[in-house]
Amino acid sequence: GWLYSAFGNHFVKTIQRLTVEREQLNVVFDQVGTPTYAADLATSIVHAIETGKYRQHQGIYHFSNEGVCSWYDFAKEIVAITGANCKVNPVTTEEYPSKVKRPAYSILDKTKIKETFNLEIRDWREALKSCMATF
Repeated sequence: GWLYSAFGNHFVKTIQRLTVEREQLNVVFDQVGTPTYAADLATSIVHAIETGKYRQHQGIYHFSNEGVCSWYDFAKEIVAITGANCKVNPVTTEEYPSKVKRPAYSILDKTKIKETFNLEIRDWREALKSCMATF
């Protein structure tokens, strides 16, 4: 899923910066996925290793925080958390010029990792607040 953390450059930090620089932003609303806090991903990996269950259940696992949103929804939540006075406008993929081609639907099925390692995964909004508190 749409990975972010307290480090590096990514969507969360870009939106946060742009809300200070601009009065309004155009953000795509017809691409959906799930934002993923890297710390939550890392915690889940450590859990799988520490429990020893990974030895008996090796394979490919999908992980993202819970919930679904569009890039527009994600941006709106970032603006709400920061309290910025910036209007976020929904636009279609066609209306937003980008060199990067992204899928319209990129939701990961986490059933296997949740059941195998008995994980409870928090909602993307809660994870986003936790991450942004570290900035």
